[in-house]
Amino acid sequence: MSGLVGKATQDETAGAVSGRSFRRATAWCWEIRPCLGPVETTHHAVLVDGVWIGTWCLLIALSDTGQVLGWQWCARESTAAWVALLEKISSPAVLVSDGGSGLPSALRRVWPETMHQRCLFHLQMNVTRHLTRNPRTDAGRALRRLVMDLSGVHDEQAAIDWQLRLEQWWQAFGHLTVERTMFRNGQFGFTHDRLRKAWLLVRLVVRKNLIFTHISYGNPRTTSALEGLNAQIRDMLRRHRGMTEEHRRRAVEWFLTLHEMRLDQALDHARPAPAPPAPTPPEQPTGPALYDTGLDASEGLWLRTGWAGRA
Repeated sequence: MSGLVGKATQDETAGAVSGRSFRRATAWCWEIRPCLGPVETTHHAVLVDGVWIGTWCLLIALSDTGQVLGWQWCARESTAAWVALLEKISSPAVLVSDGGSGLPSALRRVWPETMHQRCLFHLQMNVTRHLTRNPRTDAGRALRRLVMDLSGVHDEQAAIDWQLRLEQWWQAFGHLTVERTMFRNGQFGFTHDRLRKAWLLVRLVVRKNLIFTHISYGNPRTTSALEGLNAQIRDMLRRHRGMTEEHRRRAVEWFLTLHEMRLDQALDHARPAPAPPAPTPPEQPTGPALYDTGLDASEGLWLRTGWAGRA
């Protein structure tokens, strides 16, 4: 496993043994599934994010001190998936996230007393995606400048000043977010649709108090530490590309486990991977068989009589 999560190639790890022999000798390792065990320590802040591994989404929880607290495999970022992850961890004071879908409802259900901090970097990226890096309108340029200035807000007075500037933007350009135009297809739509989407995103996080939690609680205001961990995971999978999706999942699990403990300690918590379910036998038809294995004279297997049977 140390060779899997390290930077050595398969040839360097195998030594004089051929690659095929090495894979055959280590095939049993893929059947061992690592586990971190229960999280008993309560942390001040927890960072969560999702990363795609093939067709699977992996939700990861990281403490503000850099400790991997747990992970959860899922088909997408749903409320049930977030609930399954959060239930493994003691409720912190603050949760920092990038605004994944399903997370707010899971947070209210599992950690109702925990405050929520929206990652400012992801907020800035999402607004830039709507407005582009060089908006063509004065309203777009002013709104993007406001959002980018969030990086310089570090105290309560600066937060109040920023919200006053946001209110001034609304007084000057708010009417543009509700203007409608008839398009060529005869249907009405918002004239400045991209500006409207960016404004609704900013208004949502401000109304729910998701961007200035770090001023009151001193928690991280971005998920940069978790993004760095995700980058290491992608780098490991790129160096060992060619693995099946199931092997990639197991490799990521071992990477996260060895991030927190030595290999000998990880083996104490490991457990065999669950066996795949046995195939269900097909249901037998209840009526008479239209096609079967029995022999019938109509198939021409015996001597025929009459004119057609003459030599």
